[in-house]
Amino acid sequence: MALRSNTWLIIVALVYICQPQEVQSHVKTLSQYFAIKVVDEETSRGVPLIQLETVNHRKYWTDSNGLVAFHELGLMDQHVFFHVSGHGYEYLKDGFGYQGVKLHTTPGGEAEIEVRRLNLAERLYRITGQGIYNDSLKLGRSITSSLEPFKAQVMGSDSVVSVVYNDHIYWFWGDTNCARYPLGNFHVPGARSKLPIAGGLLPEQGIDFEYFVDDDGFAKETCKMPGEGPTWIDCLMLLGDDHEAKRIFAVYMKVQNWLDIYERGIAEFDVEKKRFQRRMVFPKDQIVVPQGHPFLHQVNGKPYFYFAGAMPWVRVPADVKAILDTASYESYSFLLPSPSSKLPNVHRDANGNLIFSWRKDVPWPNREMIQQLIKDKAITEKEAPNLLTDIESGKLVVTHHGSVYWNAYRNQWIMITTQSSGTSYLGEIWYSEAIRPEGPWAYGRKIITHNQYSFYNPKHHPVFDQQNGKVIYLEGTYTKTFSGNDYPTPGYDYNQIMYRLDLSQQELNLPQPVYRVNSTSKDNHWQVGALVDDTKAKLLFFVLVRSHPGTRAVKLGDTTIHVNISASKNDESLTIPLWKLEAKKGWQVGDIDSVQNKHLVGYVWPIPSHVAP
Repeated sequence: MALRSNTWLIIVALVYICQPQEVQSHVKTLSQYFAIKVVDEETSRGVPLIQLETVNHRKYWTDSNGLVAFHELGLMDQHVFFHVSGHGYEYLKDGFGYQGVKLHTTPGGEAEIEVRRLNLAERLYRITGQGIYNDSLKLGRSITSSLEPFKAQVMGSDSVVSVVYNDHIYWFWGDTNCARYPLGNFHVPGARSKLPIAGGLLPEQGIDFEYFVDDDGFAKETCKMPGEGPTWIDCLMLLGDDHEAKRIFAVYMKVQNWLDIYERGIAEFDVEKKRFQRRMVFPKDQIVVPQGHPFLHQVNGKPYFYFAGAMPWVRVPADVKAILDTASYESYSFLLPSPSSKLPNVHRDANGNLIFSWRKDVPWPNREMIQQLIKDKAITEKEAPNLLTDIESGKLVVTHHGSVYWNAYRNQWIMITTQSSGTSYLGEIWYSEAIRPEGPWAYGRKIITHNQYSFYNPKHHPVFDQQNGKVIYLEGTYTKTFSGNDYPTPGYDYNQIMYRLDLSQQELNLPQPVYRVNSTSKDNHWQVGALVDDTKAKLLFFVLVRSHPGTRAVKLGDTTIHVNISASKNDESLTIPLWKLEAKKGWQVGDIDSVQNKHLVGYVWPIPSHVAP
């Protein structure tokens, strides 16, 4: 009897154990989330990529609306401290030095955090990848309907090239990740989007990509060229106009061992088939190699494609025959051929200054060649051609890769470029400007910074320019690659991010060149800014042509310039004195202690060592 009773108890216990247990549901509903919005204190727009971190190191990143949908068991409906940080933005420190805020995490509630922007450029949104507005959707916030949370199964994409074709922009990327496996598309995915004037989104809203997809719905390969390893493309060029058929060409590269390019050639994009076809292969010993985003520029009435690279100093005539002719490419270089040496000779004038000219028989020196020329003492480190000078500190900035386009608002060519080996290895973005593609590219200003993270291969999109170029839009690749950071930002890493830059900011008021012009039509005179191409002139110094705090206006011929009232506070060597010579009724720069009857006008900027006078 006791045995039967025990057996019954065991059966009852087993039935109880095997039945599904009722547990408290923790399915998150809209009312369970606490919404945290981080906004730019200047614009009140939500800021993406801001990190919020609790005391126990749980981390959250704002989406492209600046939102975090917060829900943590045990941390709801109470005061929670969040450390606040983000590349190029900051939150004020409290008395103990903490940069953060205490919030009461009420389910269904919302809080707003204002951050101060350190960048001159404003971060707007992530362009590619999954979950761009992930937290916004969790919170039930409205987003543009066309901005789906997961397009073409793309998780992340490397650097972009783009071109306007009819009423669309055609976009192509580097290596691209997918959700189903770590290896994705290594042969150039592509997409198109409508121009804003043709019904597309405004650039401040986002980009509605129409990806070219394969049978599985993943972004398809558009440029799979024969040979081992990935295929990349660069130098995306559009030929033709409204009167002739438009054609899209690009430089393709075959890559092995991660970064070893073993073949380059020209490919043409078939718009109907949505794939590139090989048209030409560069020889292994090609002297002039195009690299970078191209732009069109007329020289004596003839159109050329210039390629930005580290400097926009490679070009080719803008026609199909020239693009496919390996001998048509030329470089703006200070080198001379040297058959008896591995390295070319250096071209200098009688005063030892480097002489630059357009040539087809010498390369534009890449970084490795520049370093070797410095090592061999053929040039000094300060003469390297891939340099800008920081307008704030006077330090040299090594350019890596970027874009150059004409800007109507500044009436100059403007450069957006990555710095190599800056405060982050490839995460610092700089702005510069010049009167000609050849330069002088003298001074620059940092516009975007990153804390141990990369943001390389930036591209300005002139098609998105607003207010006659006063406001521009640019993007770059946000990735931990090359940064030394072992912790990728979830969702954001290995993706493109859009920024907006207002060129009217005082900080972007950069010095312009002043020349002494030798003219046959009138007396020798000083001229500020652009010169006629065949004008004989000598570069003297640089000066502001727009008003700026700490300057005063002075007439230099027919032009009003703005000189510093005092020498640079950071470093007196950053500026040099400008004198008015009473006896000679002329001007002179620099130290002239022996000259009598001189009047100090103010301080101007010297010619940087990397600029040929």
